[in-house]
Amino acid sequence: MSGAAQRRASRRRLDRRAFLRGAGGLALALPFLDAMAGSASAVDFPKRFVVFFTGLGTVKGAWLPTGTESSFELGEILAPLSPYRDKLLVVEGIDMESAYSGPGDPHQQGIGQALTGTELQEGTLFPYACNPAARVGWGGGISVDQFLAARLGDRTKLSSLELGVQVQYANVSSRLSYLGPGQPVPPEDDPRAAFDRLFLDLTADPVELARRRVLRRRVLGSVMEDYGALARELGGEDRQKLEQHLDALNDIEQRLDVPALLGGACAVPTLGEPLDVYANDNFPAIGRLQTDLLAMALACDLTRVASIQWSATQAGKVFTWLGQSETHHALSHSNIGDPEKQQQLIDIGRWQAEQLAYLLERLDAVQEGTGTLLDNTLVLWCTDISEGQSHSRRDMPYVIAGGAGGTLRTGRFLRYAGDPHNNLLVALCNAMGVDVSTFGNPAYCSGVLPGLLA
Repeated sequence: MSGAAQRRASRRRLDRRAFLRGAGGLALALPFLDAMAGSASAVDFPKRFVVFFTGLGTVKGAWLPTGTESSFELGEILAPLSPYRDKLLVVEGIDMESAYSGPGDPHQQGIGQALTGTELQEGTLFPYACNPAARVGWGGGISVDQFLAARLGDRTKLSSLELGVQVQYANVSSRLSYLGPGQPVPPEDDPRAAFDRLFLDLTADPVELARRRVLRRRVLGSVMEDYGALARELGGEDRQKLEQHLDALNDIEQRLDVPALLGGACAVPTLGEPLDVYANDNFPAIGRLQTDLLAMALACDLTRVASIQWSATQAGKVFTWLGQSETHHALSHSNIGDPEKQQQLIDIGRWQAEQLAYLLERLDAVQEGTGTLLDNTLVLWCTDISEGQSHSRRDMPYVIAGGAGGTLRTGRFLRYAGDPHNNLLVALCNAMGVDVSTFGNPAYCSGVLPGLLA
């Protein structure tokens, strides 16, 4: 046997949950390597499910594509997604039918049923801006992400990952994900906490964990000896993938220690000073960090179900980095005949599409066999209402990206005629390999939404 063949034969097959370990018990999860399954062709890559939520609807005229089902051009808002057109399903004509007569205002109803397909519970929580007299409880059923996590999440460190970008408040207007009726799942707004939960070995006691967080920037250095030993046993492609993984983690760690990002300008880093998670102008920076963490969590197979929620539905977010001075919520109520404010809403929608495009770029950069991580993922972009001025939940805007392992026929613009959105939730479950014929309130579900699946 040649020396090269002996080296190949001696390479150990890595455990799928392998870590790089360093002094003091610090550990980092590894990306998916060919050595974990023998060869790329032998890998049955898992399907992943991601929810990308933005509130307050859209400007439908600027959102709609033009053209036919298979030959279409994306509109002004969705244009940033053009590089991934062949991996998209743009869906219009779906009605979020239930909950019109139930408790809560349209925003609360919309976010509460976006993934559950059920009406809100009666309750006595808080009054809200669009309906100061509203007294409403939490969502009334399990959300589709948690439904899938219960069936697909038993092989990963986390059954699901919920990330927030300045969601902040604990009320029904800020809760997207539910374990069951009245059981909201709070998103994690702090990238530091998300990083620790994902990439550090959190088996130590609280005092030790606090010490590790202070020493976060020493994590990569502490595992480099283990990295050197492992790298010698890996093939060239695996070594390159591992190096890219460590570089990406190092980039995230450096950004976690930046004290303030205002209007996109970065102040001189001061180690140990946290980024203000809830400062309005830090919204883009926090969102970028959370997106990077989500992509790496999927690449490392730390979870297969995740969501990123961009603020609460009625938050007073001002998109200053777009030159705006009025809150998104106020703009969504502006006169539809005001071209300046309509353009500001279009600019917000386009910026949101840019953030989704960045997520798709990160997923599409991870090779999995002959395809990419994006090809094995289903990403759903959803919202709470169709358009802000009407608060309607008919003709909702949906974008689905990725291939979920070949179960979706992408590269299409699909038009429906008032099909219930519960049917869309059924189709999403089926695309993920979970065979169901109904989801949410059965009164508003007639089966799987036709046309999505391959």
